[in-house]
This record gives sequence, structure tokens and C-alpha cells, in this order.
Amino acid sequence: MKPYIQIGKRKIGSDFPPFVIAEIGINHEGNFQKAKKMIKDAALAGAECVKFQSHIVSDEMVPIAKKIIPGHTNKSIWDIMERCSFTEKEDRDLKKYVESFGMIYLSTPFSRAGADHLNKMGVQAFKIGSGECNNYPLIEHIAKFGKPIIISTGMNDVSSVKKTVAIFRKYKVPYALLNCTSMYPTPYDRVRLGGINELQKAFPDAVIGQSDHSLRNYTCFAAVALGASILEKHFTSDKKWKGPDIFISIDPYELKELITGTKAIKQAIGGKRTILKEEGDIINFAYACVVSIKDIKKGEKFTKDNIWVKRPGNGEIKAVQYNSILGKEASCDIVANVQIKIKDIKK
Repeated sequence: MKPYIQIGKRKIGSDFPPFVIAEIGINHEGNFQKAKKMIKDAALAGAECVKFQSHIVSDEMVPIAKKIIPGHTNKSIWDIMERCSFTEKEDRDLKKYVESFGMIYLSTPFSRAGADHLNKMGVQAFKIGSGECNNYPLIEHIAKFGKPIIISTGMNDVSSVKKTVAIFRKYKVPYALLNCTSMYPTPYDRVRLGGINELQKAFPDAVIGQSDHSLRNYTCFAAVALGASILEKHFTSDKKWKGPDIFISIDPYELKELITGTKAIKQAIGGKRTILKEEGDIINFAYACVVSIKDIKKGEKFTKDNIWVKRPGNGEIKAVQYNSILGKEASCDIVANVQIKIKDIKK
């Protein structure tokens, strides 16, 4: 069997249906009811998994972060994370609510305290963001829990990812690598889906996926065709809501489209150019067979003037045999406009 990871009962890998992660992240803006609405809307769209972020700001950043303003917002990273943090009780309640729909709860930690908090909550797996892909001390701390890890690789090259993977292998942790570009939104010419194949070759024991920040679902559909087993997209119930990641998020309709579309694409890829048994009914009318186009007398030779190829395809002599019939003699009289049979040809 090809590499796979397992979260609960769900096996994830190239031998299984694509695993779509609806990333609620911090789109709730710290509003508990908004978070619950997004969970329910994701479930109604058919999601198997929703993901949050676990921010314990005091363990995650030093005060200078109050002066760092990301390019896609006008607030400092400290202010955003502080505003969007939930209490431990709220996180537990959200996890319970997610699981009440039969979905998998994931959350991304950004610090040791965040990781410990999630492990104490009993999460089944960890999702690590691109910013922590080369945070080897934190990665090792999380790997020691022994749970499956999905990690995004934005802002990191293969040599950087190799050090991360070495930690996963050291602790024998099942892992998945997500091809990713950390631009919000990501222009299509910066998505670099070629990274999927690059990661597959460099890490043959890894499950590979795509964490996507481009607009709409186009690149995720292509990613599945290229071998991605996991798709991660930011999600919101309403694109009119305010929030730092809302403008790159998909809504419930698009999430449903993503889930349905990636399953269909996964079923469609592969295969060989053979004739299927199920094509038989179509063959019966779609193929052409050798037919008479004039009355033909016994002993008369078959020529382009008296035989041709026409539908349906249920005759004994198919169009591919046409040239082999030319020049042979008729073994009996044949009327015009009938399928030529093997017995009609003189041996």
C-alpha cells in the first residue's frame, strides 16, 4: 500500500478519497457564535474536517510583534491573534461541537503552550502551519506526542523540509506535507503545483497535499489530478464578514463544490486505454460495419463501388476489416444495404 496517515477512522493517502480541510482559522474574529455557525455550515456542505488555530499569545510572541503588520491587513499580528484567541473552555466546546457532526477537529498550534493545550484536549492529529515548518524545536516538541502531523511547506525549500521530515522519522510519526505558497491571495503563477511532484520524489514515504491560498477552487482541482491527497482552503460562512482571511476564503457553496469536485477528479484519474466491458452497448450502434451499397451477384468481387462501412456496429465484419474484404468474391447473391456476413465471402 502507498503511504497514508490515519486520523481516527479516516485513512488519508493516494489510495483513498481526497481529504478536504475547511480552515476556519481565525475567520471567527474571536466570536464564538460565528465559529459555531461556520462549523455547522461546513458540516452541511459535506466537510469531514474543520481546522482552527490555537493562539496563546504570551507563549507565542514577544511584545515587538505589536509593531509587525502583515501585508494583507492593517492590524499588528499581536493584536489580531489576541483578538481571535478563544479560552480553553471555548476551544473544548468547539471541538465537542465539531465532533457532534461526525467531523474531525484540527487546530494549528503556534507555541509549546498551544501544542500542549491541544494535546491535553485530546486532538487526534496536529496541523502545523508554514511559518513553523522550520521551527524545529517546536516541531520536535509536537512530534513527541506521537500523533499524525500535517504540515504546510510555504516559505520553505526542500532542503529545509528535509530537516523537518528527519524529526518526523526520528519519532516514527505518520506525516503529510502540503505544497503551499504563503501569499494572500496567491497569484495563479505563484501557486507552483509542480511542488507536489517535487515533494513526492523527495519524500516517498509522505502523504502529499495542497494548502491553497489562491482564489476559487481551480488549483485544488488540478492538485488532485497531480497527486494531492489533502486539500486545505480557508472557509467562511459569509464573504461579507470582516476578518484578515475572509477575502481568500471559500463559502459553503464553494466548499461543497470542492468536496464533490475533488472526489470526482480522484475517481477519474488513472486507468489505461482499453475497451471497457461497459462500452459494449455503445459499440453495438456506434461502430461501423462492412455493408453492401449495391446488389452484388454471386462470384462478383467486392470493390469500393459495391461495399462501404455504415452503422450499426453489431455486424460480423467491422469497419477495421474493410480493406481485407476488397478483391474477394461473393459466395452468394447479396442485396443492397445489408451487413456483409462472413458466410457471404468466398473462401
